[in-house]
Amino acid sequence: MHYVILGAGPAGVTAAETIRSIDKSGEITLIGGEPEPPYSRMAIPYYIHGKVGEDGTYLRFEPDHYQKLGIRYISGRASGIDTREKALFIDDRQRIDYDKLLIATGASPITPRIPGVNLEGVNNCWTLPDAREILKRADKGAPVVLVGAGFIGSIILEALYLRECDVTIVELAPRMVARMMDETAGGMLGRWCEKKGVKVKTNTSVTRISQGGEGEHPLSVHLSDNSQIPAALVVMAVGVRPNIGFLVCSNIKVNYGITVDNFLQTSAPDVYAAGDCCEAIDLSTGKPDMLAIQPVAVEHGRIAGQNMAGKITPHEGSLNMNVLDTMGLISSSFGLWQGAKNGKTSKLIDEENFKYLKLEFLGDKIVGAQCVGLTDHVGILRGLIQTQLSLGDWKDLLIESPERLREAYVAISHNAPTHGPTGPNPNVPAPALPVS
Repeated sequence: MHYVILGAGPAGVTAAETIRSIDKSGEITLIGGEPEPPYSRMAIPYYIHGKVGEDGTYLRFEPDHYQKLGIRYISGRASGIDTREKALFIDDRQRIDYDKLLIATGASPITPRIPGVNLEGVNNCWTLPDAREILKRADKGAPVVLVGAGFIGSIILEALYLRECDVTIVELAPRMVARMMDETAGGMLGRWCEKKGVKVKTNTSVTRISQGGEGEHPLSVHLSDNSQIPAALVVMAVGVRPNIGFLVCSNIKVNYGITVDNFLQTSAPDVYAAGDCCEAIDLSTGKPDMLAIQPVAVEHGRIAGQNMAGKITPHEGSLNMNVLDTMGLISSSFGLWQGAKNGKTSKLIDEENFKYLKLEFLGDKIVGAQCVGLTDHVGILRGLIQTQLSLGDWKDLLIESPERLREAYVAISHNAPTHGPTGPNPNVPAPALPVS
């Protein structure tokens, strides 16, 4: 049996290791698209701000890790698949025959159609080569324009801030992280950034980038409000799209990403997909979606690997969750954070201390949530939403007093009331929302 895994990110590496744990003798070929050992893109910001070296981004630290497991690792980029002949073609010339194939090719940054986007000093922050270019210009005090304040952009912001760059964020949406937080949470995050000395421009787009900024700075970023920002470096973070162009004429069904069934198998026999390139089930909606986060990629890789090796495992769905550390302020969102149809919402807001808790209910369950500045709630919310625990008598009390979340979770998890035999007592004072 020859297992071929196209893509050496978290999904691909996890799948290869999972297959080997089940099939001790099958041949495994892992193909990476870059001339680097398999690494985590989410670790690149840590490399930029100096917390880890390049080897600290690697998914596995032992140099002979793959060799020990009998996994052949090669570099190359796919140019096509013949699903009838069960053949993968890489670099337009090399043919690799497979018995089972996993497509885990991930995604690539979107390059906006902005004049000057290809100038020297304008970079994405997606690969190790990108990071090396950024480090040439991201010096202390250097003016840096970060275009995009979504999840990825906000992670990059942290690295640039820690390098003591003079950062300006330019975001087209009316708030930061608009795809993971509402107006209150996103606005809170923006004010926190400004408090830390980062300039934030929302509802603003870049119209062009030109050479010859003010003084010694080589670039000038022109904005839709008719202002200009001098820059030593411009970092683009406006989104990603799945790497699926090579599937043309492959007979593999695609929508925005690759379509898969409940076992992560594509429309082609013995071909599976995992990670950022595929549309698998969102646990909260029960519908196919692309959840481009590393924990989901790892989960996909494990399940796909099990199914490829004959240990049939259905994919029940992945939880949409994002946890972000922005210069010391932790924010998070889970599940149906925008709310459910016919659901109810409960919230607490402490603007002065950058604290926010919002719970979304459907029936007697929490189906979505947002937090800012409340780290203790992250694990609790994930548990409640992912397991869909019924709140019972706690539901109405949490709508009135969402700060009792921890208390409710303990009681529900132990299947026992905490304030009397019939459930929570609304006359018992609730603990204050923590401010530290």
